[in-house]
Amino acid sequence: MKKFICLLLVFGFVTLCFAQNTRTPPASRYNTSALQSIVDTERAFAKMSEDQGIRPAFMAFIADDGILFRPTPVKGKQWMTEHPVSPSEKRPLLTWYPTAADISRDGDMGYTTGPWEYKADIHDAKAVAWGNFLTVWKRQQDKSWKFVIDLGISHPQPDQAATPWQLPNNYYEMKSVGGIGPSPIRDIKPDINALLAREREFSAASAARGPQKAFEEYAAGEVRLFRNGQPPIAGKADAVAALPASAVWMWEPVFADVSQSGDLGYSYGTYQLTKRDATLKTTEKVESGNYYRIWKRKYDILQGARWKVVTDLLDPVPADPKHN
Repeated sequence: MKKFICLLLVFGFVTLCFAQNTRTPPASRYNTSALQSIVDTERAFAKMSEDQGIRPAFMAFIADDGILFRPTPVKGKQWMTEHPVSPSEKRPLLTWYPTAADISRDGDMGYTTGPWEYKADIHDAKAVAWGNFLTVWKRQQDKSWKFVIDLGISHPQPDQAATPWQLPNNYYEMKSVGGIGPSPIRDIKPDINALLAREREFSAASAARGPQKAFEEYAAGEVRLFRNGQPPIAGKADAVAALPASAVWMWEPVFADVSQSGDLGYSYGTYQLTKRDATLKTTEKVESGNYYRIWKRKYDILQGARWKVVTDLLDPVPADPKHN
């Protein structure tokens, strides 16, 4: 059940901003209104799921090329068309809401994240599964938002509800520096290739120096770690401490995309965890599956602009996966 929900029903899109808003920035600021519109779209997505059902909501809000994981990555709209829901007297209920969100400088790509819970039937008194979603959204030609990738984790019921998203106090000041608004349409292939190269470099560093040391170098300070069985872990220090100290963690990217402004991107692919014996030889595969990351290009006074990981999600897949 947890795997079904985690793979089939996750969504959203996220940022790492939780401070509460006490004043409203001017609506003329493009990114302020764009960020709010992503969150509003996420909330409309969730409301449609409650009102009309999970499948209609996903069909309405996924991009034509949007990716879901069943358990490997598939074109979600095509997959749902080819795998209709069987008739049932019960109507499952999936609910969620965003607690964090962020957007590219030019406002064409963003992400949301937050908690979800699932009931086997809308009339049930209690949920049977809980977790967190992570979703990337892209602006479409008609100016609407559609999600392009959606995945999440499952974990025990949290002790208390998370605070719903609100625009941070300092959002206007943060985004008013360096120019705001849509960038001219340009060739982003060099940026995509650079991000893919950064992914492979990160994997090589993890294999050579260990996951914790590699993560220290490649992760942003506000990084958020998503692992099944526990709520997301926020902050580099806690995220690093949660990584395996002795296992060998490697991955191979399959796809990446980058915003027109070149400051926000995401990637996904496959990963493998193995462990070494006393001779330091890799001897046993511990786990494998899908990974999914969101990256931001951040400026370092010594190294210049570098891609840094802001979310990191692992989705283990059984050795002999069976599609739901």
